[in-house]
Amino acid sequence: MLFSTAARSLASRSMTVARQQNTRLMSSMAPADKAIQSTTSSSNTKREIHSDPKMLQYAAQPVYYPDHSTAKEAPQEETSSGMMDRFKVTAEVTISKIFPAGLGWQSSSIVAEEYLGYGPDTVAFALTTGLGDGIGVMAGHCAYFAAKKSIVGDESINMERETQTGLLLASAAFCSGTAWQPLVDVLQASELSFAQVFAGTCVGCGTAFYLGLRGARTILSGPCRYIQEPTYENSTTDKSLSVAIGGATGFFVGTDTAYLPAQNFLINAVGIHDTTPALAGCVIAGTSTSLGFLSAQSTLNAIYPSGKLWNDGK
Repeated sequence: MLFSTAARSLASRSMTVARQQNTRLMSSMAPADKAIQSTTSSSNTKREIHSDPKMLQYAAQPVYYPDHSTAKEAPQEETSSGMMDRFKVTAEVTISKIFPAGLGWQSSSIVAEEYLGYGPDTVAFALTTGLGDGIGVMAGHCAYFAAKKSIVGDESINMERETQTGLLLASAAFCSGTAWQPLVDVLQASELSFAQVFAGTCVGCGTAFYLGLRGARTILSGPCRYIQEPTYENSTTDKSLSVAIGGATGFFVGTDTAYLPAQNFLINAVGIHDTTPALAGCVIAGTSTSLGFLSAQSTLNAIYPSGKLWNDGK
């Protein structure tokens, strides 16, 4: 009996101690609960910004504008900037390559006929003028970018890359320049109108330029690291450039004042007459190719969607 009474007393004391400990534990946890409630309350009214880099992995999402939103002016500005870039590149190419190409072709024709004795209807004459066309492109391209790098101080200009680009374009220009005289002779011998000769030359020489460009890519992409091999993507851009080159060669037909002068709508602007001095004739020839290229390329700049032309900077 005494043992049982002592046991009950000991159990009662143990329960009392346990209650006290639970009370102390609850009282110690109360501030934490309040702190949690306070933090929860404040988080409902204000978001905290954490600087943990792992939590800041959010990419900018595309912005879509409602139909009646005035914010649409931003994409229009971007489109306008892209158009200006197209015309800027067009102007650079005209100055650095298209004008020298026409000048080089006409200069080499004088050398071929007057100094080397080649007739205009010979293969040697065609090859000589094609070579002059290519040299004009190569020399003009490299000289332009070397001067730009020196004068403007543009360190992004890599002259090794520009030299290889000039070689690629010069190879294509050799093909179109070589094809020009034989093609014009065939079209004129067919007694076509001036407009038909003009159009045929645009198509024929533009095609020759394109084939030369694709062939040069195939051959030069191996030894030249800055020249891309033929792909579907650069095939599309090469085609658009070739169309503009076709326009340049078509305008060059206007320098011939002997064939159907009454139909030659370019004769007053770029006609080279028998009495025209040789140097002046070379300048006129360069002017004719420049006008043709600018006319064709400006049309392409206006109608082609963004990212589809050779001068979109891809």
